[in-house]
Amino acid sequence: MNDRSAMFRRLAVCALGAALAPLAWAQGATPASPAATPAGFATTSAVERLVNLPPPASAVPAPRATPNPTPFDVTAAELRWRSSLQAFAEQDRLARPPPGGVLFVGSSSIRLWDKLEAAFQQQPVVIKRGFGGSRLADCVAFVDRLVLPYQARQVVLYAGENDLDEGATPAEVLLRYERFVQQVLQAAPNTRIAFVSIKPSPAREALLPAIQTTNRLVKAYTEGHPQLDFIDVYSAMLDETGRPRPDLFGADRLHLNATGYGIWRELIAARLKL
Repeated sequence: MNDRSAMFRRLAVCALGAALAPLAWAQGATPASPAATPAGFATTSAVERLVNLPPPASAVPAPRATPNPTPFDVTAAELRWRSSLQAFAEQDRLARPPPGGVLFVGSSSIRLWDKLEAAFQQQPVVIKRGFGGSRLADCVAFVDRLVLPYQARQVVLYAGENDLDEGATPAEVLLRYERFVQQVLQAAPNTRIAFVSIKPSPAREALLPAIQTTNRLVKAYTEGHPQLDFIDVYSAMLDETGRPRPDLFGADRLHLNATGYGIWRELIAARLKL
């Protein structure tokens, strides 16, 4: 590890500690055992030593009990996403995007964003690579096909919500995001990466405490690193009582409607670099 990487790591650890300390004191939390590394993703990060703190007290329901996340199976993921990955490869074969663009990658919130490219016309190149139902773990596993070939100057990532829904803890989602960042920056050190905060879906209201904690962890991790950004869409999608706004979602209460995407477009566009 070079001096610059070590500096960023120390800054990230300090920021994470500062973000979590008030929560720990307020709730009387005591240090727990270190957070386990997600199966299949080795890391030597200092964030691996973070404790899993209980979620903050709030007006939303407590998180539902979930099983431990299933260990990541690369072979199963390859089979599950083969058609999506092949479709992306075929798009590239027909019209290879030029380098230096903005790449949107992640789960169904990216895949279902109708006319996403047109929503950011001020950007000379916009690439959409969302695959519905995917997890942040999948984005890590396929970063060499989803991200690296495009030589994007900026990557906009929406992922992690499905990980939580399948039983991953906030600390595990953070570790997966750190691994994603490491792989991208090792291959392309000048790339900027923006993490779009996990949204407050009415259909997953039971997950809101875990979503809040995950967003705080990722935000703290990005602080002090000049190439990382955190785009908070969560706050803009709550009503005056702090509950998810149903008018921003479709009939399934999970995926965004045009009004919801309008909020996303405004917040994300303000953070993209030309």
